[in-house]
Amino acid sequence: MKVEFAPINVPLKRRIQTVAVLQWIFSFLLLAEFCCGFFVLLILGNFWFLAVLYLLWLYLDWETPCVGGRRSQWVRSWTVWKYFREYFPIHLIKTSELNPNHNYLLGFHPHGVLVAGAFGNFCTDPPFKNLFPGLTPYLHIMPIWFGCPFFREYIMSAGMVSASKESVSHVLSNEGGGHASVIVIGGAEESLNAHPGSLTLNILKRKGFIKMALKHGAHLVPVFSFGENELFKQVANPKGSWLRNVQEKLQKIMGFALPLFHARGVFQYSFGLIPYRQPIHTVVGSPIPVKQNLNPTTEEIDQLHALYLQKLKKLFEEHKSNYGIPAHRSLIFE
Repeated sequence: MKVEFAPINVPLKRRIQTVAVLQWIFSFLLLAEFCCGFFVLLILGNFWFLAVLYLLWLYLDWETPCVGGRRSQWVRSWTVWKYFREYFPIHLIKTSELNPNHNYLLGFHPHGVLVAGAFGNFCTDPPFKNLFPGLTPYLHIMPIWFGCPFFREYIMSAGMVSASKESVSHVLSNEGGGHASVIVIGGAEESLNAHPGSLTLNILKRKGFIKMALKHGAHLVPVFSFGENELFKQVANPKGSWLRNVQEKLQKIMGFALPLFHARGVFQYSFGLIPYRQPIHTVVGSPIPVKQNLNPTTEEIDQLHALYLQKLKKLFEEHKSNYGIPAHRSLIFE
């Protein structure tokens, strides 16, 4: 394989952008493991008492990720996130007003490999805050991450909360509105489909978010992130292949998927784990009004789910030509 190296005279700003993305990759892939290892060292070393104190804190603070988390405006406004967003770059597109007197459930599509668009738009300021004043976004992620010592504090500071039913219910129960739950509907399973050009969404059997929206009367908002699947290449894993079977079994056991992805490096463009510089346009659709129904029937859930799919497809069709998707390409629902 011929290695393509980056030119020597790359502007300093682009270098800083690359470093910003590199630290994000480290945080996403290795920081949790690093924090757990550090905690073990505390227990085994001379500072074991600090580990004991933290365990006490963990016990007292265990439910925080399910009751709105503990965001930090300071962390969300770090300058590094500005350079992170500029690297791709990441854009948030508004198509309709979202009245802050309501609560909303935003369905984010597609998952991609590392959900860069969701993080850049909903966990850093000021993109969402500027476009939708009065609304506070909460990005729901797998509960397992909030069991990692120290790492949990970091991700909560960015506005991430648990994806448990209790957590979503808490966010959507805010009296007076102003809260927006952001849920990556396809989940970890969908990341295995995150190949460049893929338009396959895992959504046909995912109706829990519909039921939650009905129970709380939260308006549904489809969100499609154009370019999300273009950031990495994956080792070929078609359904039925031995690799895909192994990945799906591991996903069921561990709760998260392990896509074998690659892209570019820091000083060369041929291999590495840093995403490609591909623009991400996250388009926020129009809200679907939802009337509160504490005990929705299966038929009512199915009806609203069908309407959501219809609105999501319409959102995609109306904007795909703006972002280089051929007219004959359409979303595939699985």
